[in-house]
Amino acid sequence: MKYSLNDLLALMTMLRDKEYGCPWDQKQSFATIAPYTIEEAYEVMDAIIRGDRSDLKDELGDLLFQVVFHAQMASEENQFNFSDVVHGIVEKMLRRHPHVFPDGTFDSYATPNPLSEQEIGEQWQQIKAQEKHAKGRHQQGLLDSVPSSMSVLSQAVKLQKQAGKVGFDWQNVKPVFAKIREELDELEEAIEQLSQAEAEAEIGDILFAVANLARHLSISPEQALMQTNVKFRRRFAYIENALSEQQKPLTDCSLSELDLLWEQAKANGL
Repeated sequence: MKYSLNDLLALMTMLRDKEYGCPWDQKQSFATIAPYTIEEAYEVMDAIIRGDRSDLKDELGDLLFQVVFHAQMASEENQFNFSDVVHGIVEKMLRRHPHVFPDGTFDSYATPNPLSEQEIGEQWQQIKAQEKHAKGRHQQGLLDSVPSSMSVLSQAVKLQKQAGKVGFDWQNVKPVFAKIREELDELEEAIEQLSQAEAEAEIGDILFAVANLARHLSISPEQALMQTNVKFRRRFAYIENALSEQQKPLTDCSLSELDLLWEQAKANGL
């Protein structure tokens, strides 16, 4: 027997049942579940970076469960349910892809309407702005649309993109490199005189500049850093395994010995 989406929805209802459900699931709220939702999204990205399709299947299931969980809680409040979520996203995607569905319905699919990728992006932003206006959401500033709850690297890129829409941006990558060097030099020169708060601010400037560089190179800083984290894990595991075979504790090794094993891991393609 292969379970379906309806089975998942039924399962969630049972888990939240006030009489027979799971005590942990019963007591959860939107606020307590939100961190798990973010965590599951990152685990999806991690599986993609590692190229593990089996793990990706499992992680996508965990992420879907989060959506179902939120929808169930909203249904209990008589706000909306999972079907409303599905209807809303399908309706939105039909509306935001007029180059694929000219009249916003499935019936108009396959009607030729060629647009460049840039035109599609501009059209998407125009439609989003129209949607916000229709809902009465009037932004007070250009950056108000960037959620402060986003991860800080993604938030930095989003802020830079928004500012770039009105020309507050460098036209090529060269001055971005110069900005990073400038920030690094400022920190290095003043590091001994800076307070902890001032040093933190300077590090923030450097990270913001590096995120800007990633954006100019069309690279996600989140994904780039996650790939490096995965690589660091692999190489450090190699060091641990090599020392385990030698029955030698990590704490008994000098930095040069650890560096040598690190280089071996690199040479082995890890």
